[in-house]
Amino acid sequence: MTPDGRYFVVRGRLWRMADPSLSEVERQRLVDELMRARRAVGIAKRAETLLAERSARAAVDEAKRALGERGPVWWQDGAPDLNRHMARNTPYADWFANLGRSGEGVIDKIE
Repeated sequence: MTPDGRYFVVRGRLWRMADPSLSEVERQRLVDELMRARRAVGIAKRAETLLAERSARAAVDEAKRALGERGPVWWQDGAPDLNRHMARNTPYADWFANLGRSGEGVIDKIE
């Protein structure tokens, strides 16, 4: 996780964290919705049902927006959204370069 808690890094890419102002109960409810929607995407893809897949993808997007991972940023200091940017090309470059040297906290893949 970046020092300011806004992003986590996977394979060098920044991914926006959920809004920390969400209660644990609300965050878990939204994560559960997100996981259901992601499963629905997989089911629709395997069934080759385009309409169901579109609906499931919309549900994924809705959950991610509610979590604060997409859409308007949840921080108030005017800093830009660097979601999906390579960390080495952002203001986090020095932090990331130093993190990579120790290997501590580096995520190579999501399981």
